[in-house]
Amino acid sequence: MPWFVRRVLGIVPTLFLTWTIVFGVLQLIPGDPVMLALGGTPASDEVLDNERRRLGLDQPVYIQYLTFLKKMAIGDLGNGYSSKQPVSEMIAARVRPSLELALGGLLVGILLGVALGIAAGLRPHGWIDTMTMSTALVGVSLPSFWIGMLLIYVFGLQLEWVPILGDGIDALILPSITIGLFLAGGLARLIRSALIETMTQDYIRTAHSKGLSAVRVVAKHAMRNAIIPPITLLGLQFAVLIGGAVVTERVFARAGLGSMLIDAVLTKDIPLVQGLVVYTTTAYIVINLLLELLYGIVDPRIRSRRA
Repeated sequence: MPWFVRRVLGIVPTLFLTWTIVFGVLQLIPGDPVMLALGGTPASDEVLDNERRRLGLDQPVYIQYLTFLKKMAIGDLGNGYSSKQPVSEMIAARVRPSLELALGGLLVGILLGVALGIAAGLRPHGWIDTMTMSTALVGVSLPSFWIGMLLIYVFGLQLEWVPILGDGIDALILPSITIGLFLAGGLARLIRSALIETMTQDYIRTAHSKGLSAVRVVAKHAMRNAIIPPITLLGLQFAVLIGGAVVTERVFARAGLGSMLIDAVLTKDIPLVQGLVVYTTTAYIVINLLLELLYGIVDPRIRSRRA
């Protein structure tokens, strides 16, 4: 059986386990789901029983569990308690802002992180290394909400260079930088460590002895072997961001999935929370699969082992 087919089939038990945990955790949430669905409106016992039958809550737990798995398999996430709208449509309406923010933050993180990592890795233990790693440490350490508010105050209120709110590209600059600084910090440190280790290998010395330029040695030989750990970090971080950057979305008032999840938890909208968790975990698993495919493209040795 081809490697790709085996990996795709391997997703099935992972999804099954994830959905099982989601169902079990939501069963432990205190409160009557029927009362939550009615929004606390007083109702007679007959109305409550009818609503419980409509939601399938009168069935045994194992029947509810099997029904839940069946709906997840066909993409039926049910309707939200508050809006009465299909959860899948509600999530689809909020995916674009979260995806834009994730891509913007990823772009800033890659540009800044790669530049800092290469600068530090090629000149380790010098003043450039000290400055770049200090910058990276600041990006990782400072809370996202503080960076966001600082950017808003300086570039949005004082200098008025970019808008703070809105849906255009200009309004995406500050939140992308807020997320990108955090990604760049971890990426720069990882690239630096991988590059320092790679530059001591025999094939790098051989490339230099052949008269290749320093730029070509780094770009074609060193970075290609040092890039796999950073790819893993970026892929996992991007998967998390697709699920919504909660803090950044709140600071910049972006209507993304992170804000939706917070609102759903506060209102105890169980179907919406359930749908968002299932969406996030599924996206995380799929991106992990894509990362494994990317490893084979970057490193031919991985392709040969798979073959």
